[in-house]
Amino acid sequence: MSDTPVKQQSTAAFYGQAVASFAVAMAATTIGIFRLNADAWVRGFLGIAVLYLVTSAFTLAKVIRDRQEAGQIVSRVDQARLEKLLADHDPFEKL
Repeated sequence: MSDTPVKQQSTAAFYGQAVASFAVAMAATTIGIFRLNADAWVRGFLGIAVLYLVTSAFTLAKVIRDRQEAGQIVSRVDQARLEKLLADHDPFEKL
């Protein structure tokens, strides 16, 4: 009666693609900022802005993942309680 959810795990190819994509995006942005025809303070500001954006994206991804995992735990606890209630219930017992 209990359905244990299958743990979802990314493949090595998906992980590699994500890392490579991130590296290419960061390299392209860095090259673009340094080749920009602007003062050093403008390039510095853009560099800091990109780093802030990256750290914010990582934090947001972690918060979303943590919330999803917490929801799965609550769901599993509720399911276990329901299974216990159903297991303890005897439909032929007199009221």
